[in-house]
Amino acid sequence: MEEFITSYDDDDTKFVGMLNGDRGPVIGRAAPAHVLIRGEGIAARCCAHLLASAGLRVSCERSDRPRIPAVLLSDAAVALIRDVFGQPGLLADSARIERRVVAWGGEPAVVAHGAVVVSEAALIDSLPINAGPDIPPTVDLVVQAAPSPTLPPPHRFGSRPAVAAEVRLKPTADPASCWIEALEAGWLFLVSRAGEATWLLGVGDAIDDALAESRLIAPLIADVRRHSGTFDACPRIADALYGEDWLLCGTAAIAFDPICGDGAAQAVREAILASAVIMGIMEGGDAPGLLAHYQSMLTASMRRHLKLCADFYQTGGDGSWWDTELKALVEGHDWCSARLASAGEPRYRLSGFRLVAREG
Repeated sequence: MEEFITSYDDDDTKFVGMLNGDRGPVIGRAAPAHVLIRGEGIAARCCAHLLASAGLRVSCERSDRPRIPAVLLSDAAVALIRDVFGQPGLLADSARIERRVVAWGGEPAVVAHGAVVVSEAALIDSLPINAGPDIPPTVDLVVQAAPSPTLPPPHRFGSRPAVAAEVRLKPTADPASCWIEALEAGWLFLVSRAGEATWLLGVGDAIDDALAESRLIAPLIADVRRHSGTFDACPRIADALYGEDWLLCGTAAIAFDPICGDGAAQAVREAILASAVIMGIMEGGDAPGLLAHYQSMLTASMRRHLKLCADFYQTGGDGSWWDTELKALVEGHDWCSARLASAGEPRYRLSGFRLVAREG
């Protein structure tokens, strides 16, 4: 993203275009630094791949969290992942979504959309593990890339319970579409996976209550088969993103509201930046400055995300649920702005997968 390169603004296309620099080893010491990565999601896999490709020794400690049944990846997100792993054909055979049907504060509208839908398990399995199987007694740095009960509670901007339900669609449902619908006390998102289980995401109200109110999505569903457990869908960010010998990445650092559809791409962007920060430190760079840059950039990402969410929640509905969540988003945006006010302008920019000091 552009915010990781020059400022606190975004542009996925420009970010993808920057990832064409030096990909060779950057650590020249005989015994390269050893990094332990905890987690095995997208952020963990990307970190492991980038750090190992740069010449660091990497070990991975897997987590046992459940995999997400369906992940919608925009074409820009797919391009970003392909660029990181050097696999131009990655996910080429995945089911495509060509349009989304949106009923959000008004009558349904059809919007062109370019994305693929894949299970998280299939996505992770397609990304190579560039890491050794053994974890040594001591490591130089730990990258925590998965939520952990040992971490302090994050700052939460809202309270949005969510449930995923496996459903069976009627034959008339278009397999190349996804649907999103705002309701009185929440919203529904449905994405088809031709030939595989289809999952409905409900945020806010209970699934059964939401479907009873739904005019767009409910008529597409033949039956609801099973529900997942309730999980948190509100945006959240850790108070401290790094310490003396550790750094948070992925959803351990920040998590987005699924309304934005940008969670997977954000995980990749975090991994790119985290890896660049680690490489800079291991090469003798200004560790406090690099780590402060990392925290500022992720805070800027959260602030931009909260603004985007606020735009959606302001128009989704006019009931008390929407008002409460919108207020939390605005307060979160102000919290991020206050943090960034003391951070100053970004001191680094990405060149390839490396951070370099900005001129001036």
